[in-house]
Amino acid sequence: MAASRFHLGWFLGNSFGVHGWNQPWSGIDAREWAQPDLHVELAKALERACFDCLLLEDSLFVPDNYGGSMDFYLERALRAPKNDPLPLVPLIAQATKHLGIVPTISTSFYPPFLLARLIATLDLMSKGRVGCNFVTSTAERAAQNFGLDAHLEHDLRYEMADEFVELATQLWSSWEADAIVMDETSGTFVDPAKVHAVDFKGRFFSSRGPLNTAQPPQGRPVLVQAGGSPQGKAFAARHMDIVIAALGTVAEMKAFRDDMRARLSARGRDPDSCKVLFVVTPTLGETNAEAEERVRRRQAQRATAPEITLAMMGSLTDIDFSTFDLDAPLAELTTNGQQGTLKRFLAQGRTLREVASNYSFGFEHPVAGTVQRVADVMEEAMEQVGGDGFMFNGPLSRRYVAEITDGLVPELQRRGLVRTAYAHAHFRDNLFAF
Repeated sequence: MAASRFHLGWFLGNSFGVHGWNQPWSGIDAREWAQPDLHVELAKALERACFDCLLLEDSLFVPDNYGGSMDFYLERALRAPKNDPLPLVPLIAQATKHLGIVPTISTSFYPPFLLARLIATLDLMSKGRVGCNFVTSTAERAAQNFGLDAHLEHDLRYEMADEFVELATQLWSSWEADAIVMDETSGTFVDPAKVHAVDFKGRFFSSRGPLNTAQPPQGRPVLVQAGGSPQGKAFAARHMDIVIAALGTVAEMKAFRDDMRARLSARGRDPDSCKVLFVVTPTLGETNAEAEERVRRRQAQRATAPEITLAMMGSLTDIDFSTFDLDAPLAELTTNGQQGTLKRFLAQGRTLREVASNYSFGFEHPVAGTVQRVADVMEEAMEQVGGDGFMFNGPLSRRYVAEITDGLVPELQRRGLVRTAYAHAHFRDNLFAF
């Protein structure tokens, strides 16, 4: 039985930061890293390929985890410099007509009212095409940038996130959908009976409300989350419309989706009310051999420079991997940072050198070849997993974007696996159209 249609998104790691500054095919992007052009071009290409959404990752600190110094990260432009991605949202919205746009915010540091108003404004400006990716933030240095001596404990951050989303959702509903009446005869623009205070008082947050802008066109923007810990999955089951998972095998993907659907059912939600999208990073070539050679070169680079991978992982887990013997058997490690990420990372080898050489973020190693071979793998994976789609992740260069949007996706479209046109005006409606 062929796979049903599935959804496509693009997870843009490092977001409004530096991309490919010392890599082939980057053109002038290193010099122009602070300009929006590359991101706007990406969004246009995704819309041409009928993607559901573009997700803009973010972080709020300059790492110093590797070697106890910021030097390694700054010298290599790893996670810094990085601009705030939220100003990109209206630029992308103006350059597109259908694509969903999902900025990232931290529930640990944003005030809920500020976030609810900002996202409502963007949803109104884009006529219903904005989502919000919620992160709890994992880095000690990020917490210190916001006045804390140390970061909040992992599970407590998710308790805060739960209350944060509950309050934001109430604020988005504080204006009824038809509150704006624009009745010239009576001289009434807003019906006061349809705007309500929320009077929210929780353990972490309180807000009188209402918002001072109208209800978002989607009612509630599309809510997205990517935490893979038990607490993250419980949070997603309560609130989210999309869950993103970075897993390396079809068996892991199926187990994750089955688990999420069971959690949704246990919460009294329709399992189809939350889409699970899996991170995929294809390597494409005109022949299978060409693609496989590109994979071999990439793995060789990772093996000869493991510190790049280890420094990146250190910034996510607050662990200084420079203090470890690269060739010693791995011991069990714990973190107050990204627990699910650390677990998946350490499972990719017996030593840190092996892990760095083998490292993949999501579904990467099986998806190498011609567009036909990669489409075969993606189709078979979705058939076995049961849905709901993929979030592409890879180097932000015009070459790679074109390989996906103008090479791979047309093959998926020919097979009837992904949409060839948008059926609805709103992001949410397109997401739940199938």
